[in-house]
Amino acid sequence: MTPGHRMARVVDEPLSVAEHEDAVADKAAGAVVSFAGVVRDHDGGRSVTELEYVGHPTAEQVLAELAEEFGAREDVHAVAVSHRIGLLGIGDVALACAVSSSHRGAAFAACADLVDEVKKRLPIWKRQVFTDGEEEWVACP
Repeated sequence: MTPGHRMARVVDEPLSVAEHEDAVADKAAGAVVSFAGVVRDHDGGRSVTELEYVGHPTAEQVLAELAEEFGAREDVHAVAVSHRIGLLGIGDVALACAVSSSHRGAAFAACADLVDEVKKRLPIWKRQVFTDGEEEWVACP
């Protein structure tokens, strides 16, 4: 990846955190920090069987803007972030991101802040299906 590179995708296929780490590789980077948001089997004390993510048509553009914003941070060399849409099972990766930087502190901070901003600003809605057959829409920005 060229320095300053940004990758941002909304996809309906499985995500690989390792692919995101590879995407931010840079000779000047002394740190690569990654994150995997994984579908868990519970929420609020209730058992979950699956999730469905539905994205607004602007979702990929919003993700690209976030990648640009975080990639412009001082000491950040590259950013890769993707969110999956569609039906996901327990253990599937819903959000994958990686950030490279010269130093670990900047990489950790940028990656953590990026995840928080994705959760806050990305127009992707989540439908949870519980083991009792009930479902609910959550995390709608």
